[in-house]
Amino acid sequence: MNAAVNAMPQNITPKRGWRHLSAEQVEAFGAELDALRKEVMADLGERDARYIRRILKTQRYSEVAGRALLFAGFLPPAWIAGTALLSLSKILENMEIGHNVMHGQWDWLKDPALNSMTYDWDNTCPGDQWKHSHNYMHHTFTNIVGKDRDVGYGIMRLSDDQPWKPQYLFQPAYNWILAAFFQWGVALHDVEFERIGRGKSFAEARKQLSGIWKKARKQVFKDYLLFPALAGPGFVFTLAGNVTANLIRNLWAYAVIFCGHFTEGVEMFSEEEVEGETRSEWYLRQLLGSSNLEGGRAFHILTGHLSHQIEHHLFPDMPAHRYAEIGPRVQEICKRYGLQYNTGSLPRQFGTVLKRIHRLALPGRRRAAATA
Repeated sequence: MNAAVNAMPQNITPKRGWRHLSAEQVEAFGAELDALRKEVMADLGERDARYIRRILKTQRYSEVAGRALLFAGFLPPAWIAGTALLSLSKILENMEIGHNVMHGQWDWLKDPALNSMTYDWDNTCPGDQWKHSHNYMHHTFTNIVGKDRDVGYGIMRLSDDQPWKPQYLFQPAYNWILAAFFQWGVALHDVEFERIGRGKSFAEARKQLSGIWKKARKQVFKDYLLFPALAGPGFVFTLAGNVTANLIRNLWAYAVIFCGHFTEGVEMFSEEEVEGETRSEWYLRQLLGSSNLEGGRAFHILTGHLSHQIEHHLFPDMPAHRYAEIGPRVQEICKRYGLQYNTGSLPRQFGTVLKRIHRLALPGRRRAAATA
């Protein structure tokens, strides 16, 4: 391993991908990440259990307090506090709990409340469909244009390798519609409307839509009918608080996820480039196809530790709160191998996301420029 690193030329300038690495160096890089994962997974124990149970309590208490305060929502301070707490609850549940539980990060605890096979999150997307579109399709085929449907979500052009279509001219506008209704976009994502009748049967699509309808109607009933009705004369105030909390959660999840996948420094790949890919090369694709956000501990928790998107893509089944601990070690490994470690503040990273969205709304192909 050390010999492979020592054999690298000095003052290396990283090129697109990992073309400056020999096959031996690529495998040495992968071996270091394997060793890091093995070390952390062997260390899981009581402190990890305490952490996730504290998060669960915080989320539940925030929801109870938020909904209770919204019953007095005719008082502006109560409405603001109730909406804020309900927003916090929804963000924690979707980002730090639901997403990570359904990745199997907590299955080792053998806790029924944290079982990836049975967990049902506070979202309009059915868990089984999300696990297919996200855990399997996205994490297996990360940033492979034509395979990873998260590259554009079927409605946007986010890679130079995607053929341009006139409707993409409007993506800078409907990008914000997607952001506001993000949980609904996630819910419909696995239906793959563009494939219906072209390799996907109408019967399969109907089955998926039926599952979405069953899940979504529960969410709509809970947030927009049940709790507002329980508030009696405060119906409108509670309804407004629930709508606002869902909007805040949607906008936050959208910003974090887009910043982890579509900053200007993130690379895309063709199916030909990854043919015969080894595990070490898979690690490299995850690294180069992701980007991180910098911030404090509370910030990382609110992102579900997806602010460490690089570490998440390298180790999706590792409890996410460990990413902050291993991040500096991953960054140091990348530095030794002359590999890009894409990180920055939320404003900086989101600015480059918007730049990509606006640039690729226009016709043209800049792959050659990016690889020069």
